[in-house]
Amino acid sequence: MGRLDGKVALISGGARGQGACEAKMFCREGAKVVFGDILDTAGQATEAEIRAAAGEATYVHLNVTSEADWRAAVATAERLYGHLHILVNNAGILIRKGIEETTEDDWDRIMAVNVKGVFLGTKHAIPAMRRAGGGSIINISSTAGLVGSPGGSSAYTATKGAVRLFTKATATQHARDKIRCNSVHPGPIATDMIKDTLENRDLWEQRLQRLPMRRVGTPEDVAYGGLYLASDESSFVTGSELVIDGGTTAE
Repeated sequence: MGRLDGKVALISGGARGQGACEAKMFCREGAKVVFGDILDTAGQATEAEIRAAAGEATYVHLNVTSEADWRAAVATAERLYGHLHILVNNAGILIRKGIEETTEDDWDRIMAVNVKGVFLGTKHAIPAMRRAGGGSIINISSTAGLVGSPGGSSAYTATKGAVRLFTKATATQHARDKIRCNSVHPGPIATDMIKDTLENRDLWEQRLQRLPMRRVGTPEDVAYGGLYLASDESSFVTGSELVIDGGTTAE
């Protein structure tokens, strides 16, 4: 018996990396999954891989800054699978610049994807979850949403802090709808987002020295945390922060 049997999930940024890992894991645990991205070729390949493994998943084009795309994605989940119980706001971008180097366009773009995208997904998932009798919203933030970093992106940090507190507002305002909302705060995870850091051996050795566990995280490390929050095992957990960072923020 799977931990998500009978559940229907919607995942943004699911074509590759962490989102694709979440989609595959949720399907293995019995969920039916709609996942979206703007990387259509990669998304369709991930859908084919899941279906080949006997999972039930459907890829949709989803630009998280588009309200029409979110409406369509939620409608697809309800039309194909009957309900919507789980939303993972996973899509996000990183613009690695300091304050003075960040342009107004950079700021607007990262805010649109990382903050507006979470808001729109949540806004359109809530009515569907209410119709389903409740649900779980999982917002992928970052350790950058908890602490600042001398070498971090100021704009990225601002977006992830916004996601952290938007999560708490959602949790408190919709607890009586039986809708839970929690944030996940990964440290460095081996995905394309930090590919430039991983490929710079000297820089990565410096980063490793600041990691108590002396290793980078994997997409599976994060997906297992999301699986817990998506399942009924976390039925009394809402408004919380699940930190998955190898101890980085503990020091």
